Amino acid sequence: MTDFILELDQHLWNQGTHYRIYEKLGAHPHEVDGVRGTHFAVWAPNAERVSVTGDFNDWSEEALPMSPVGVSGIWATFAPDVGQGALYKYVLWARDTGHRSEKADPVGFAAELRPLTASKVWNLDGYQWQDDSWMSRRHQAHRLEAPLSIYEVHLGSWMRMPEEDDRFLTYRELAPRLADYAHRHGFTHVELLPISEHPLDASWGYQTIGHFAPTSRHGTPDDFKFFIDTLHQAGVGVLLDWVPAHFPRDSHGLGFFDGTHLYEHADPRQGEHRDWGTFIFNFDRHEVSGFLIANALFWLDRYHIDGLRVDAVASMLYLDYSREEGQWVPNEHGGRENLGAIEFLRHLNSRVYEEFPDVVTMAEESTSWPAVSGPTYVGGLGFGYKWDMGWMHDTLAYMSHDPIHRKYHHSDLTFRMLYAWHENFVLPLSHDEVVHGKGSLLGKMPGDDWQKFANLRLLLGQMWVQPGKKLLFMGSEFGQRSEWNHDASLDWHLLDAPPHSGIQQWITDLNWTYRSEPALHELDTQASGFQWVDCTDSENSVISLLRLDRQGNPLVAILNFTPIVREAYRLGVPAPGRWNELLNSDADLYGGSGVGNLGGVESEPLPHHGRDHSVLLTLPPLGMLVLKPA
Repeated sequence: MTDFILELDQHLWNQGTHYRIYEKLGAHPHEVDGVRGTHFAVWAPNAERVSVTGDFNDWSEEALPMSPVGVSGIWATFAPDVGQGALYKYVLWARDTGHRSEKADPVGFAAELRPLTASKVWNLDGYQWQDDSWMSRRHQAHRLEAPLSIYEVHLGSWMRMPEEDDRFLTYRELAPRLADYAHRHGFTHVELLPISEHPLDASWGYQTIGHFAPTSRHGTPDDFKFFIDTLHQAGVGVLLDWVPAHFPRDSHGLGFFDGTHLYEHADPRQGEHRDWGTFIFNFDRHEVSGFLIANALFWLDRYHIDGLRVDAVASMLYLDYSREEGQWVPNEHGGRENLGAIEFLRHLNSRVYEEFPDVVTMAEESTSWPAVSGPTYVGGLGFGYKWDMGWMHDTLAYMSHDPIHRKYHHSDLTFRMLYAWHENFVLPLSHDEVVHGKGSLLGKMPGDDWQKFANLRLLLGQMWVQPGKKLLFMGSEFGQRSEWNHDASLDWHLLDAPPHSGIQQWITDLNWTYRSEPALHELDTQASGFQWVDCTDSENSVISLLRLDRQGNPLVAILNFTPIVREAYRLGVPAPGRWNELLNSDADLYGGSGVGNLGGVESEPLPHHGRDHSVLLTLPPLGMLVLKPA
């Protein structure tokens, strides 16, 4: 019965290096001596006894006892004639206290639909993938020099079925719709808010309980594989928002699992996030660290996921995160750094890139922690990218000002370039910026309705011509007016109005231009791909910049952050000849006023901005131009 878990499995698990522990723990349809059934295994080292209860034994606590496997802390048993779809939980009695609890499987592959909480036996080997073409070339999509434009999506509110009581779409219904939409509008990847099973819709998935189970809100594990497969076949990568920073207190979850603080620290100064009312993983415990690393690898292995965005990294790195004096415990050196979490993150990234060198990891890290995207061998955390939260805060603060006051805040536009090469950055305008009373991106923009849309086009244009990869939350690509509501579909009807369809067309053209012009992505992480033309024109609230590809081919972007049409604005350019308007955010097509330069301008041998040639431009109001040599 316990031969399913070998001595080597036990050893690797206890030292935190069993990277495929999901092949041993959990529920696995299996055959023993010609009898089909399911092998169950769970880690509960401080339990006096453990049993499996389920719909196959009338939820009896006594019918299916488990046996300890060596001294590993793992308990296991085999249940004949139990197979796909069977519901189950573990019943655990603590050794010292007799505390009894019923728990969902920490390594369960499927779960009941909330509010029910049982795990479900599922065989993950039955799906036939059709994404060989994508998988064979995805390494090219994740090179630092490749374009990366990410559409961040909450599946439960991207689109619903209003004619059917506003129900969720299934993974299979979402698949062709989202694949077509993302590809058509030029996004290279979709990033899903956490899809691991979670009890509360309002947590948006960030209160994970079923770490190995895609949420049953949208279907089965096979349905989720179909969803990913469909996006891959459309040439769209799939990233997951992954949450190792904390976990909820729900009684069927990981907290106080075997009657002890097994997954979390016992000391609340180390083991609780007071802001979120959740537990913190004990990264110092080998099995806990190994559980999380195996979980990350699981999604890449069994679901062909293309990368992970790790949530709330700052909360993991600092022992005093959101804590007052006396509410935290210093590390062994007396410092505030969480040494266990640092080692965990380095171990995680090293292992992910060793086993899946063609995927990508990203950190949501909001402080100035050094080398988040630096290699582990030089002391970095080893992520592929870091979210540039500073750019997001500065830019949104700048854009919120009335244009008449923007000249006093000009440095908010330019400060980023002092640190832009310290990390490999993603520029995020994420879900966090359109919730909790913050309003939509459109709602943050000042002015009348025309100016709001012009400002939003300008904000998005500035983002796309900046060095760095791109991430945009759903709804912002067409100017959603209301703040994001996780309980309702996006307001797709707005696309019947030209200003909204204009924003969507603008994003589409930004994305495809970004992808087709090497100057806009090839040197995203290198200073050699960027130059200011003029970052000092605060009086006019105008900035101009140069993007270059590896061969030195240039694009020029000039942005006017006021509603004033600026006639005869002279701009230095790096080469003589005709410069065509590649993009103009004020074009009629996008809902603008149509101010521009009739498709392009000829340079003159008049030095300006330190360059031998210059062009005379008409700058559209609250507009951006991108110029390319003819």
